[in-house]
Amino acid sequence: MKIKLLILTTFVLGSLMAGCSSNHSEEEAQPSSSQSQTQPQSTQHSENHIVHGDKRVETPSYEVMPDFLQNKSEDMQLIYTSASQHKDLLEQIPCYCGCGDSVGHKNNYDCFIHENKESGAIVWDDHGTKCGVCLKIAAEAMVEYQNGKSVKEIREQIDESYKEGYAEPTPTPAI
Repeated sequence: MKIKLLILTTFVLGSLMAGCSSNHSEEEAQPSSSQSQTQPQSTQHSENHIVHGDKRVETPSYEVMPDFLQNKSEDMQLIYTSASQHKDLLEQIPCYCGCGDSVGHKNNYDCFIHENKESGAIVWDDHGTKCGVCLKIAAEAMVEYQNGKSVKEIREQIDESYKEGYAEPTPTPAI
């Protein structure tokens, strides 16, 4: 997984540098009729919602990926899978794309996962699929964590890297 995260970081650094926009339309977030017809039965999605232009999909567990990732790159799918496994880390890392103001996110984890239910179900958020800043922050944090850095060191690194030229950070409590 460490090698995959390093490859992932290279992908994110090399491509998705665009910031997020709060002007996503509901149509952009909803799958086309052809997408919904080709959705595999095994995903067992029980809930789909659009909130502030971001699609939220519930699946029975982190092992079942949401339909909005179906046509996304393997690297993006890996970030989502990894994010679901790094809740404690990403909840302590702010996002600097503006999602704190535009959609009420409190940390970088919120860009990928809206809710973890007691049953083990996950409500995924597609915000991260549209935002290079969210993806890059998550990838950087998870790679640094895999490399042995403390959460505090990672937080300081992210805060320093994004303090200029990006939106205000999410209201993530200090460590």
